[in-house]
Amino acid sequence: MSRLGKMPNWQRTFVILGIMTCSITGLMYLLGHQFQIQRAALGTHSILAAHGIAAILATLALGSVLSFHIKAGYKSQKKRWSGFSQLSLLTLLLVTVALLYYGPEEIRDITVDTHWMTGLLFFVIFLLHAFQKICGSSHGR
Repeated sequence: MSRLGKMPNWQRTFVILGIMTCSITGLMYLLGHQFQIQRAALGTHSILAAHGIAAILATLALGSVLSFHIKAGYKSQKKRWSGFSQLSLLTLLLVTVALLYYGPEEIRDITVDTHWMTGLLFFVIFLLHAFQKICGSSHGR
C-alpha cells in the first residue's frame, strides 16, 4: 500500500464485490417482493437466500477494513462524510436485519421498510465513496 488507508487490490475487490452482490440481490428481492415486479423470478426465497449469503460476505469484507481503512481515512480527512455515513447506515442495516429475525411481529413492517430504504441509501453512498475521486472535500464535507 502506497497511500494511507488504501486497501490492497484483493481487499478492495473483495469489498466491492461483496457490497455489489449484496446490494444487487437486495434490489432484486425488493423489486420482486415489495414492488411485485417479476415476482416469480425476483421475489423468491432463492434470491432472499442469495442476499443473506452476500450480506454475510459483505459484512466480512467491511470488517476486514475496519482496523485500518477507517482510522487512516479519518486521519487524512478525506471522504469523511461518505465513510461515516456508510458506517452509520451499515449499523442500522445490521440492527434491522436482526430485528427482522428476532424482533417482535408488531414492528416487522416498519423494520422491512427501514431496512430497504437504508440499504438503497447505503448503496448510493457506497458507490460515491468507492468510485468518485472526490466524495466530500478534504475537509469532510
